[in-house]
Amino acid sequence: LRMLQVKLIVTGDDFGYCPRRNQGIVDCFLAGAVSNVSLLVNGSAAADAAKLARRYNIPIGLHANLSEGSPVCEVLKTNSSLLNQDGFFHGKMGFRTALSEGLLNMSEVKQELKAQVELFHELTGHLPPHMDGHQHIHVLPEVRHVFAEVLEEYGIKYTRVPIEPGLHNCDWIPPSLMDFYLGVEEDSFNTVDVFTRHGIRWPDIYIGLSTMGKNMSVSNIWSAIDTAIVESVSKAPSPADPMLQSRTVTIELMVHPGYPSVPPVGGCGEGPDDFSQSWERLHELQTLIKPELQSHYKTRNIQLCSFKDL
Repeated sequence: LRMLQVKLIVTGDDFGYCPRRNQGIVDCFLAGAVSNVSLLVNGSAAADAAKLARRYNIPIGLHANLSEGSPVCEVLKTNSSLLNQDGFFHGKMGFRTALSEGLLNMSEVKQELKAQVELFHELTGHLPPHMDGHQHIHVLPEVRHVFAEVLEEYGIKYTRVPIEPGLHNCDWIPPSLMDFYLGVEEDSFNTVDVFTRHGIRWPDIYIGLSTMGKNMSVSNIWSAIDTAIVESVSKAPSPADPMLQSRTVTIELMVHPGYPSVPPVGGCGEGPDDFSQSWERLHELQTLIKPELQSHYKTRNIQLCSFKDL
């Protein structure tokens, strides 16, 4: 594997969620632990996040959100299939239920996704180089087609396809969460053809489900990366003379560092959720900035970068 060059995109999700999340992600970026961020444009601190990204030159993309808080499209704020009876998005599982029951209007999904791209452009001064989905809504049936159309219309080249090598062997993930992850994986497999047809690209490898929150550790990130690299290399066609072949493997590691939210500040319109208030965010931050993680990247010839460096 010594001829192998690895490009690692460490994406801090939920930038814009609250000032304390923003601060945590910026601290990670400045420590060289995060190399890319994904902005929630309906987050309560989105404008602040965009300013910070500009000030520190942080590569930034769009974290499209159809499941938490309020829409950004004015027309959809009052009367829309995307809203529950309280006037907010249906939630992580509620969105999936409404979708499976045929209750979501796909033209409204498209309208909201486009409004979020436009708001991103307004806040940052540029279109997002990459766009993924909050709570993985972008790989869901029906939504995946609309999502791909929006990316193609705006010329957004990169996305995320959350299929994680080695996920099935992670016995520390509780069964209920594993069921959700396996659903995300299955939806992702069914999305590959759709995104490919629309000319959308994504890194060779995705990591992030097995390393979230309290499960994150330096050794757990190492082994996830090593597992992924071995699997990726074994799939690749081997050249006649391996010595002549130097390949680049690209990996995206999804992370959620931050200082815990303190209500009522934060969220996307209805206040901060439990995960954002938990110590697990701080645990991710503290793990990612550990020097032994950084030195591991160097010895393994792993270069941190963003989507525009691919």
